[in-house]
Amino acid sequence: MRSRSPLRPAAAGIVIAILAVVVLAADQLAKTAAIDNLPPERVVPVLGEALQFYLVRNPGAAFSLGEGVTWLFTIALAVVAGVIVFLAVRRVRSRLWAVVLGLLLGGVLGNLTDRVLREPGFPVGHVVDFISTPWMMPAIYNVADVFIVSMMISVALLVLFGLRLDGTRETRASRAAEAAGDVEAPSDPGTR
Repeated sequence: MRSRSPLRPAAAGIVIAILAVVVLAADQLAKTAAIDNLPPERVVPVLGEALQFYLVRNPGAAFSLGEGVTWLFTIALAVVAGVIVFLAVRRVRSRLWAVVLGLLLGGVLGNLTDRVLREPGFPVGHVVDFISTPWMMPAIYNVADVFIVSMMISVALLVLFGLRLDGTRETRASRAAEAAGDVEAPSDPGTR
């Protein structure tokens, strides 16, 4: 099987930036449409009880937790965005990691935009949530949240399966070599 060469730093950054902008735009457009077209705090059935819209402005985190420390969420989102940008510039060479981190960055920026620009103002703005799937979870969320949660699961899976940011795959041999103190650990470049 032929392996692909790793992405160049600029290419990884471009992939991450484009995906982040697309997700950010989709999130903000969906929130604007929800604000313009949905009645506040009233259930609007879309697919019966499987999918409903319910417009709320969330001052806290998931399940409205931490309403009194909204500014901490703003700082946390900014730090996560900064880490992703740092990784994009310095470490990411894997196409799969670039896609996952780009989509994650877009979700983070979507909610960070709300925290910074929406009422009651910087840095305690309320996040616009409007998607409800009561059969799945008792939470109301938004497009950014979907990308944040699904991409965090993807990050966990990439780590679990041993795919490194540079596109090499961690193998038992490489783990054993690293544990023994070998600097040059063998790896599988097969999935970049």
